Amino acid sequence: MDWTHYRFRSLWPLPAPPAAVYGALERIEDYPRWWRQVREVRRTDATTGVVRIRSLLPYDMTFTAREVRRDPAAGVLEVAMSGDIDGWARWTLTARGAGTLARYDQVVDVNKPLLRRLAVPGRPVFRLNHRLMMRSGRRGLAARLGAV
Repeated sequence: MDWTHYRFRSLWPLPAPPAAVYGALERIEDYPRWWRQVREVRRTDATTGVVRIRSLLPYDMTFTAREVRRDPAAGVLEVAMSGDIDGWARWTLTARGAGTLARYDQVVDVNKPLLRRLAVPGRPVFRLNHRLMMRSGRRGLAARLGAV
């Protein structure tokens, strides 16, 4: 088993139609306004940006996110990531009643040296840290969508 390889999936029920959710998720530069663990997003061009995140644990992770798929009709946004983590992340949106179910899938390898050294003993804590970050993101986006 590669202890620095992670697969994550989060499901976010949201109180807005898919088009509104998609509109919010495609504006990555706005994430710090509603997702407090996304500390900074700096666009480098129309499809790429540098993202800095920090959740409960006292370390930042910085990576470049490059758009590889933007398909509003299918409700899919996907990025390739490189830096402290390498891999990809994808949002897939489907209508659910009057709202949306946003599915977030992520497959990454951790490159940050400290996290690689702590890979075995820290894995359960790193997974919990990710889960808490995703819970906060869902709450932040739900609040933002409710205010729009």
